[in-house]
Amino acid sequence: MASVLLIEDESLILMMIADMLVELGHSVAGEANDLENGLLLASAPGVDAAILDIQLGAHSSDRIAEALQRKGVPFAFASGYGADGLPEGFKGYPVLEKPFQIEELERCLASLLR
Repeated sequence: MASVLLIEDESLILMMIADMLVELGHSVAGEANDLENGLLLASAPGVDAAILDIQLGAHSSDRIAEALQRKGVPFAFASGYGADGLPEGFKGYPVLEKPFQIEELERCLASLLR
C-alpha cells in the first residue's frame, strides 16, 4: 500500500484522515499543519501520494503542491470550499470536499495511485 503525506492545519481532521488511511491499509509518510513543515516533508523521500489542505492558516498550500508536482508525487486537495478554492494553476486537480467519508478517500487515493 501507499505512504501518504498529510498536510492539514486542523488537528482533529488530521487525526481523522490519518486513522482513515491506516484503516485502508496505507501508512502516513508524515504530517504537517503549516507551510514550513509541509515544504520540508514534501521534499522528503518515500512519499507515494499526498492530501493537502488548501488553506494552512494564513497561507495557501500551493508551494507544497508545486514541490510535489516537481517530484512527480500525485496529490489531492482537501477543502471545505470544494473545487472553487483551488489555487491558480491547480484547477482540475482532485478535491476531497470536507467533511469526506472513508470511501471518498479510498476512491481518491486509488485514482492518484493508478
